[in-house]
Amino acid sequence: MAQTFGYADASQRARRRSPARTGAASAARGSRAAQSRAQAGRRAPARVRWDRLGRLAMLFVLAALVYLYLSAGLRTFSAWRQGRADKTRVAVMQHEHETLQRQRDVLGRRGTDEAMARRLGMAHSNELQYVVSGLPPN
Repeated sequence: MAQTFGYADASQRARRRSPARTGAASAARGSRAAQSRAQAGRRAPARVRWDRLGRLAMLFVLAALVYLYLSAGLRTFSAWRQGRADKTRVAVMQHEHETLQRQRDVLGRRGTDEAMARRLGMAHSNELQYVVSGLPPN
């Protein structure tokens, strides 16, 4: 059974055909069809899709901007954290410095070294040491 494309038979198709498509027009159509089949074997040169290329370029630019902003933000955050750590270290060192200054002032006074030596049980070479026991508690 032949394909009829919506017509009941070939005679109806012949009646529907326009006069321009008969004869020479039909031969020209046949040669055009042969050309289009020959070109179908060859691929047409690819066209540049500028809209897609533009979107892709904008996507790359957006990715680069996000990378730059994130890296700058991370560096800023890192510097802030380092600054806080440095401040706490400085505070500890200042406290230690004040303690050391107080110790220096105490040790720089007259008689401090002798008082500390006596607390440890030391005496001058020409001194006699006495132990007094049985004293009432103060």
